Amino acid sequence: MIRRREKDMHHRTVGELMTRGVIQVPPQTPFKEIVRTLAEHDVTAVPVVDAAGRPMGVVSEADLLRKSADQADPAGRTPIPHLEAWERAKAEGARAEELMSAPAVCAREEWTVVEAARLMAVQNVKRLPVVDETDKLVGIVSRADLLRIFLRPDNAIRAEITQDLLHRTLGLAPSGVTVEVREGQVTLTGTVPAKGLIPVLTRLCHSVDGVISVSEHLAYETDDTRGASVGT
Repeated sequence: MIRRREKDMHHRTVGELMTRGVIQVPPQTPFKEIVRTLAEHDVTAVPVVDAAGRPMGVVSEADLLRKSADQADPAGRTPIPHLEAWERAKAEGARAEELMSAPAVCAREEWTVVEAARLMAVQNVKRLPVVDETDKLVGIVSRADLLRIFLRPDNAIRAEITQDLLHRTLGLAPSGVTVEVREGQVTLTGTVPAKGLIPVLTRLCHSVDGVISVSEHLAYETDDTRGASVGT
């Protein structure tokens, strides 16, 4: 019997992984000042925020490079590839509000890594401004920030699986299942009380931050799946 719901398990949140004290610019910031800001702070993008501190969009190196892509080639060759109309309009911009990618795709501090990663993938962005309940900018999270969960030590992953999943969540005796973790790869061996617990335990292990893969070689004392029919 599962004693705790999965959502009660601790997962590293965006708020724990994000960068605070975000370098940002107002919408009227000139092109050259944006370039200077990126270079001085060694960042590849900056959020554009309004007077209330709410993100309006993001200006990245890719947005600024459209300016170069739109320049005539001194040798007389046509720039390749041709810019779309909306790209040309941005390339002709001179201020942050004209150059930025908008609207800003934002995350919340309480989001999990999975939620943030899915939004990045769907929106095809490399970073997300993080906002609070009033939509004010409080941080920024990048792909590299999210990948930090895979730097968790193996012993920390093993301890979470052994103590939180086996004991507290599933109510199993830790001595019944041996957990080995090497470079984030989890191997489960031993015996569980019921066959139906095996896929549950495997799924829960996959949800632990830092886990790359899970393989199991588990036996069971009773088969509680016999006679189970679809839809019951």
